[in-house]
Amino acid sequence: MSPEYEERTSRLPGAIVWVQGASGCTGGGETTTVLPDGCIDLLWTAGRLLVSGPDTSAYSTHRGFWVGVRFSPGIAPALLGIPAHELRDQRVDLADLWPGAGTRRLTERVDAAADPAAALEDLALRLAADAEPVDPLLRAVVASLEAGRSVTATADSVGLGARQLHRRSLAAFGYGPKTLARVLRMQRALRLARAGVPFAETATLAGFADQAHLARDVREMAGSSLSELVER
Repeated sequence: MSPEYEERTSRLPGAIVWVQGASGCTGGGETTTVLPDGCIDLLWTAGRLLVSGPDTSAYSTHRGFWVGVRFSPGIAPALLGIPAHELRDQRVDLADLWPGAGTRRLTERVDAAADPAAALEDLALRLAADAEPVDPLLRAVVASLEAGRSVTATADSVGLGARQLHRRSLAAFGYGPKTLARVLRMQRALRLARAGVPFAETATLAGFADQAHLARDVREMAGSSLSELVER
């Protein structure tokens, strides 16, 4: 983890609060790469509140002072009132999702806070308090796919047909269960490899057919090799 990046568990279950850079940091034109993780983030940088949708591939963003609340798969759509597939592979200003003076006041409140991370977390907690609880079925889908179970087995375990699961997944996660499973599998592999597990063993434990399959998937979604990501 970069010394310029810190994260902590949020008071909102299923969320992480993170900070990149420091106040006044502009990043000097440098960029950082963000990998797909199945999550949606509520972001703040000076004068802006944004939503970062679920990604299907890596994207580069400018370094600087950023604060975020990262919601585990399936949580954010209920809080934001937006189906996840409408945010897929996008960074959208909150004012474009919620037009009006209210969003401007929310931005100004975080701008003025001594601790923007705490202020953004408070905003997320208020949104959650006003939203319907996350459907336990969605949590079960994520848990099943994170455990490496197949989409068919996952659908059977939650009592949904394939089409129903796909439709529910688009709204909750931003893409179908096969894509979510692929993203979560890559993240499992990264955790194992960064912990020092040999790549061949990582492939087996993470659920890939073999090491070549692991290498292809990581290259396609991350735009880099697994060894490059581990070194980075």
